[in-house]
Amino acid sequence: MFLMTEASGKALSGLRDLTMLKWYWIPLMVIVMYIYANEMKKARESGDWNAIYSGLTVFGLDFFNETWNGWVFAITQHSAFWTTPGDTAFRVMVGWNIEIIFMFLIAGIVFYNMLDEDKDKKMFGLPNRWAMAIGFAAFAVFIECILNIGGHLVWEYPWWNLSIMGIWLIFIIGYFFFFAGAVIVINMDEDKHKKIALAIIYAVPIIMNIIALGLGLHY
Repeated sequence: MFLMTEASGKALSGLRDLTMLKWYWIPLMVIVMYIYANEMKKARESGDWNAIYSGLTVFGLDFFNETWNGWVFAITQHSAFWTTPGDTAFRVMVGWNIEIIFMFLIAGIVFYNMLDEDKDKKMFGLPNRWAMAIGFAAFAVFIECILNIGGHLVWEYPWWNLSIMGIWLIFIIGYFFFFAGAVIVINMDEDKHKKIALAIIYAVPIIMNIIALGLGLHY
């Protein structure tokens, strides 16, 4: 049986501890609220809610990823795939903090606003929305590698590291998955189908976390 990693031990320290809160999370929250309020105002005027759907899809898929990553630590008691042991305004899971949460809440809206209105328009020979999904995922992996090199994001397993295989897994599972999900949702023809998709995206990690709380898991 593997011993708990040093990064895991640090991440567990102060986990979901409200005394660890820092004041700067409040202005960050207000910025996120302003962005959503502005997009909702535009959506009410135009009837197009895709920016909101994109934002919620990317965040919901990150919520799912962070949940199963936490389960990996809870089951192995060794390490999650990724761990964030450093300073934070609030640590939600061993690999998820409030700064990451705010970032992903905004990322899907940024992604949507970078897309061409014509979903069939080509970019590098691909439909522009899929080309942008690849580009956003590649940029996110680049940032993640910088965070890993700086010790802010710790990878433990040999298949999830700076190797070629590791980078591809991080690209596909860690980021492309999010933006591809946003493309699929906003490409749906009917608004009700988009809402059903979002409901499913959020239901899965919510149920997983309810089960974890019932089992008394720490992650």
